Amino acid sequence: MSFQRDRIVLAPPDVDLERSPLRSGILGETFVLGVFNPALTRLPDGRLLLMVRIAEALKEAVRGDRIHAIRWSPREGFVVDAHELSTVDATDPRKFRLLAHASKVMALTSLSWLLPVILDPDGGEVLEILYDKAIIPAASYQEYGVEDARISRVNDSYYMTTCSVSAERHSTTLYTSQDGLNYELQGIILDHQNKDMLIFEGRPGGKFHALTRPLGDLYFAYPPDSEFEAGPSINLASSPDALHWKPADTPLIRPRRGTSSAMRIGGGAPPLLTEAGWLMLYHGVQPGSVVGTYRTFHAFLDAEDPRMVVAIQDEVPVLEPRPELVEPWAELSYLTGVVFTTGIADAGEHFIVASGEDDLACRITHIPKSYFGLPESGCPGSRVSSS
Repeated sequence: MSFQRDRIVLAPPDVDLERSPLRSGILGETFVLGVFNPALTRLPDGRLLLMVRIAEALKEAVRGDRIHAIRWSPREGFVVDAHELSTVDATDPRKFRLLAHASKVMALTSLSWLLPVILDPDGGEVLEILYDKAIIPAASYQEYGVEDARISRVNDSYYMTTCSVSAERHSTTLYTSQDGLNYELQGIILDHQNKDMLIFEGRPGGKFHALTRPLGDLYFAYPPDSEFEAGPSINLASSPDALHWKPADTPLIRPRRGTSSAMRIGGGAPPLLTEAGWLMLYHGVQPGSVVGTYRTFHAFLDAEDPRMVVAIQDEVPVLEPRPELVEPWAELSYLTGVVFTTGIADAGEHFIVASGEDDLACRITHIPKSYFGLPESGCPGSRVSSS
């Protein structure tokens, strides 16, 4: 489905690498591999904030018989590691696999950091890019970067989850802010490979709630007659303080056999309270190309008990990839068929939805509330505590 406003607001040429935090240590020339997967929230003054993932890579990752990767060190800052080219598999442009290990071991072709970008209240114009407030690695568990932020505003405080990547662990970390612009790292809140953690914009039952998505290399089979497909699922967790999380005993949303998202699902935008319950936008993946085709689907969870799925639409996507949107930067593209939704804001008659397009650029879409069967008015309780 097409929407009246659906366009790219930020692309690689918009990033000034002279102001990149990597300039403090990397001697080799770099380029912006992607400007994508932006968290979205509304600031107290009404403007919108995008917290954009910047994937910055070496222009010459392969030199001679070696392939190189950027890493952050607590002692040395940003450094470059060299690996023998004959010992890796570099089929995926985002990473390479080191073959001389018993376990599945990866290194990244880029290092990600987060760049705050201010938009006007309706998300149509970039007003300011805040390089001085960039989020960069600050602990050993972030040595390969900070990725894919999601921001939720709860009781006028801002909670930002991120993926922190290192040889130690692939974990979910939490940052908090009182003004939406200045964030303080609180540390690891979910352990190894639990991605796409989205905190609800409210506290049903007086607790923090979040969607999670644990990953693994092994899944057990459902019965042959089950409607579900084995693989990653979207689960629910609750917490008294947003630091200590108890997973729910039952899964929330699982991929269904025969649907276009059966390959993989995961959280998208933080759940937002509406008249029909908690609206959640999530991604579903269909096999194809290197990473598959990513689309955005939606579901509603019960307002009082988000363990209950009120409605789900996993057949017809809300958003699909639009290759024409990134055509001006086609020479920079290394993936196709990906829209990865990461933020939502209420704008009265419509929602403003932020997504990454083809791991390359930031896409803003206005989706009328009527699309979801909602009245065209503000969402009750989207920023207040529920009990």
